[in-house]
Amino acid sequence: MKRHINKLTIMLLTVTMILVSCKKFNDFGDMNTDPTKSSNLEPVNQLVLTQLRYSGELTINERTGIIMTMPLVQQIGGAYYTRYGFEYVKNRQYMSELWELGYPNDVLNIVDAADRSAKNPLKPNLTAMCRIMKVYIFDRITDLYGDIPYKQAGAGYISGVIRPTFDAQKDIYDDFFKELTEASAQLDASKDNVSADIFYQGNIAAWKKFANSLRLRLAMRLSKVDPEKAKAQVLAAYAAGVFTSAADNCITHHADVQNSYADIRGNSVSVAINQYPDEGRPRVCNTLLDAMKSTNDPRLQYIARAYWVNPDKPSERLDVTDGVKAQVGIIGVGPGKYNYDDYLGAINVDLGGGRVVQVPNNGQKVQLANWMITNDAPFFHITYAETELLLAEAAQRWGLSLGANAATHFQNGVSAAMKQLAEFKGGPVLSDTQIQNFKTDNPLAPGNELKQIDTQLWVALLLNGPEAYANWRRTGFPVLAPAITGESTATTTPRRFEYPLTETEQNLTNINKAIALIPGGQDDWTARVWWDKL
Repeated sequence: MKRHINKLTIMLLTVTMILVSCKKFNDFGDMNTDPTKSSNLEPVNQLVLTQLRYSGELTINERTGIIMTMPLVQQIGGAYYTRYGFEYVKNRQYMSELWELGYPNDVLNIVDAADRSAKNPLKPNLTAMCRIMKVYIFDRITDLYGDIPYKQAGAGYISGVIRPTFDAQKDIYDDFFKELTEASAQLDASKDNVSADIFYQGNIAAWKKFANSLRLRLAMRLSKVDPEKAKAQVLAAYAAGVFTSAADNCITHHADVQNSYADIRGNSVSVAINQYPDEGRPRVCNTLLDAMKSTNDPRLQYIARAYWVNPDKPSERLDVTDGVKAQVGIIGVGPGKYNYDDYLGAINVDLGGGRVVQVPNNGQKVQLANWMITNDAPFFHITYAETELLLAEAAQRWGLSLGANAATHFQNGVSAAMKQLAEFKGGPVLSDTQIQNFKTDNPLAPGNELKQIDTQLWVALLLNGPEAYANWRRTGFPVLAPAITGESTATTTPRRFEYPLTETEQNLTNINKAIALIPGGQDDWTARVWWDKL
């Protein structure tokens, strides 16, 4: 079932954004005094706003996803502006955007919405959805930074707290599990209808599965740091009911809009790629290409394409993949390399009908296919494919009884990941034969199961950089060689984001306490968050 941004949503967002965007909050103290504080807004509007901002806010998704996390896990790279992720050039501002834009907007709104809707006994479903969304929003923040303001964050207008304390990530995760458990149980199809909801238009059964599948994802974060709790939470999430088919996928179907600060209806991950001239766009990293080539992955031919000539609009580019592939193969950019490194001389490609084009270096290095990066491309929050692959890992890692064995869950996850490409406008519809051939050629191999499962999850999470980065740090798969260059400011792959300098200026006492608890006692991007264990 597709969930589109409708006219009512646009009207709600227009009103909400006018109020919320009147002032950029600079610190938590502003939450006490700002005359446009979010407590004047309808909670349902705030829920809708935070849902759409999650994948529609351009600055956060450009800098957190395209510039940092997707290059860090070697899915894309090569463009000059992605060097911060693909060759570890530290940029504190880019690491700060999720924090500095997330807390005064998404956190403030969803905490307020959950708080005030809870006071209305006629709105239990809205309250539950806000609680689930609150977990979803905070999880992206804590997974990137570690210990963060949580219990006091966003509540300054209620409690009078100007400088919030930092909560330990362990305690935050404990509260995540409590919130998801209670919110899932709170949802009741006989109660209030939240039809404005972007994710599921108020479908209670779908929201329950979303909450439980998110709980499964978070449970697996603990697979190394606290395996006993991880196992218990996996079993509880599964028993409560996780995604069972692609119809359950949580997707934002964006509008065909070139996003800006004032308009967040388009897919900002796509816009972040498309806003640059063609020669400056990121290419697909050879690490991803090689992994897909080694398994004869049928998705590769559709995902990685060579384009020329050089218009700004991807839709106007010439697809020269077949001619390039015949002469040089499918080539991307190496880890830590720019588009112009490993320079390829120009080749002539015959397009037929007597038309021959000269394709230089940049045109020969493959990019993400046009259909993947349109402004109205769907954004996948949590999918049946991810859920099945996580169940496969849990079954393999601990021998848990989760309805099927690891091999079956693995095959279900792979099939779903391949089929979900058809959700994109113009995306490929892989045949049952293509999918079956892949599964036949790539069974789980004894001793190699976790590597296979989590490598497939890495592929399936393409375009969701923060989640791919989190799962790679948790599992260590795929094995990525650090991309150290002469420009690198780290000697190993970074494992977290450093705190914003503005927080040091405005909340020094509390942030110093948090920094003291980081391994090594330094706010360094090569340190590990609590759940990221060897």
